[in-house]
Amino acid sequence: MQVPANPPKLSAPIDLDHVRALFQRPERTAPSDFLRREIAQRMHERLQLVKLAPARVLDAGCGTGADLAMLLKDYPAAQVLALDASEPMLRAARSQSAPQSGINQLMRKLLPSKSGIDAICGDFADLPLARNAVDLVWSNLAMHWHPQPDRVFAEWHRVLRVNGLLMFSCFGPDTFQELRAAFADVDLAPHTLPFVDMHDFGDQLVEAGFSTPVMDMEKITVTYEQPQKLLADVRALGGNPLSTRRKGLLGRAAHARLLEGLNRQRRADGRIGLTFEVIYGHAFRPAPRVTKDGEAIIRFDLPRKPKN
Repeated sequence: MQVPANPPKLSAPIDLDHVRALFQRPERTAPSDFLRREIAQRMHERLQLVKLAPARVLDAGCGTGADLAMLLKDYPAAQVLALDASEPMLRAARSQSAPQSGINQLMRKLLPSKSGIDAICGDFADLPLARNAVDLVWSNLAMHWHPQPDRVFAEWHRVLRVNGLLMFSCFGPDTFQELRAAFADVDLAPHTLPFVDMHDFGDQLVEAGFSTPVMDMEKITVTYEQPQKLLADVRALGGNPLSTRRKGLLGRAAHARLLEGLNRQRRADGRIGLTFEVIYGHAFRPAPRVTKDGEAIIRFDLPRKPKN
């Protein structure tokens, strides 16, 4: 893998082993799938604005594979690679992606032999793929779990073909702001990821070699009747993978202060809000401007002959 000359930029001191452990049981993450599905739909709307006919698509951080059917429906002639660092997630993805209907099986027979879905276990920043291997990298709410996003972008750039598209979503800094405020009454330990700013991601995309990255952001607020349900959804989304996290569970008194802090934030309708800042980004891999030896590549078109 080609690593950038500059030292890696840590988004946060994330314990990758802990991240993998958190996602070893798909049933634990299932309660938060409603948010992933909503974000996937919003990403899909953005993707429809780009004319693309990829031969190979990579779903980086596919989880249980809920986005795979949508990608294959959009690009039925494409080979879709489902990549995740968790084997249990991939097993769930394989079971979801198995063709069910007769029409699906007929389509597979009519389409190229490489069409369909293949599962791969691997790390974002060290993909088991060759250079120039895919035409579209899709990643839904997964980037924020990696401590070195600059390495991830460099790796995604490596596996994309020229004019290939990267499209991703992740959480931004205002995510879980209500939870951070409630934890401030408990202790000074970090209980949520700090998350990377949208503009920093844009700069890292340019540094990795992508052209004209487009970044945008929106805030989504989910409301809850009870703070216990709010906390359960946060855990289902991945919890706290920081290596600097507090060791051990909160004591009874500290947990009571946390619930009290959340209850104090009830809105006029009596419900507790939880903010998600969602970052969307897409960028293309441009044609190289220099050779591997550093020599400039100059492109020009011969003038057309005038018509008689």
